[in-house]
Amino acid sequence: MMTPPHAPQVLLAEDDAELRRWLSEVLTQKGYEVTEVENGDRLLERLWERAHEKTDYDLIVSDVRMPGLTGLQVLEGLRDEFEPSIGQTPIIFITAFGDQEIHDEAKQLRAVVFDKPFDADELVAHAELVLGRNVVTPGA
Repeated sequence: MMTPPHAPQVLLAEDDAELRRWLSEVLTQKGYEVTEVENGDRLLERLWERAHEKTDYDLIVSDVRMPGLTGLQVLEGLRDEFEPSIGQTPIIFITAFGDQEIHDEAKQLRAVVFDKPFDADELVAHAELVLGRNVVTPGA
């Protein structure tokens, strides 16, 4: 009997509860298992817990600006601390403040930035691509 492939594990950090719920729902409908956190401090806690459990998320989706630590601050620190583990985890940043500096910092982290408002289908298509899943084009 074949074991079904595991659902990709996504850690979603977003301080806007409505946006977080919506994005979690979109990702769940596409076959992802989503863990939601509401700020940078909780993002850091979840990543530390997983690092000590020696398990990784398959994908991190994080707002850039959140109360406490920003998504960039958390992931910059963890990339240095836990290379290659977290260093290999694909990151998608979402932000309403996507200036060139933010995009440049994200690029240094090997991450991509989606500026709010963004198209959920495009974000999911990017997730599918970086995780090597079968990409289905909308309307196909």
